[in-house]
Amino acid sequence: MNIAIIFAGGSGVRMGSGIPKQFLEVNGKPIIIHTLQLFEFHKKIDKIYISIIKDYIPYMQRLTEDYHLTKVCGIMAGGETAQDSIYIALKRAAEENPGDSIVLLHDGVRPFVSYDVITENVESVQKYGSAITCTPCYETILLSEDGEQVKHVPFRKETFAAQAPQSFHLQDILEAHDQIRQSENGYTNMVDACTIMKTLGKEVHMVQGNRGNIKVTTPEDVYMFRALIQYKENEQAFGLGLTDYLNAKWKNGGA
Repeated sequence: MNIAIIFAGGSGVRMGSGIPKQFLEVNGKPIIIHTLQLFEFHKKIDKIYISIIKDYIPYMQRLTEDYHLTKVCGIMAGGETAQDSIYIALKRAAEENPGDSIVLLHDGVRPFVSYDVITENVESVQKYGSAITCTPCYETILLSEDGEQVKHVPFRKETFAAQAPQSFHLQDILEAHDQIRQSENGYTNMVDACTIMKTLGKEVHMVQGNRGNIKVTTPEDVYMFRALIQYKENEQAFGLGLTDYLNAKWKNGGA
């Protein structure tokens, strides 16, 4: 069983809009629908669970009906943080599915992950037990403790940006959450599943992400997403090869 868990409990404060960012419409439909359809139409995904703001559950239910999202089998209220929301969805999935099911944890506002990246996440978990979607950093990364002084500059070729999905066997990631929740600091500084796993000393496997897999958080991101949709339409219509070029560049170490 391959399960997508879509967490979308954000209130959209940084977006500055009157509604949560996941419900903003781009090209005629809410961002979260763009995201959900990626998993709905993927042949390797069997089920979808959605963790959402409690007050928006009825609206989300209507959207799943309007857009015929037949794989959605659970919509639940999220928690105080993204990790709380994910944990709630994991618990629900564990009640209804085998522990060796593969779960793909994905932001509701990452509406441009490619079909192939979803496939490679599933295959990576089958082979290695985990999958962390990432892209190489093309800018220099600085480490600082106070935001004023540079403490360390890692080699750029060794730096990557973690994205989503991040994928695991259901029982493994649920047990990891349980351990973190019982620890002294809980979810403090636990920004994603990769951080949780590495904090517990677990090995995680990287898979190549697509560079358009942005997280729509600010108004500028909305404009970027619109441009990406247009780019994809042009690529399909005219056979532009930029995506293939960037993928080949990544596999060759950026050369």
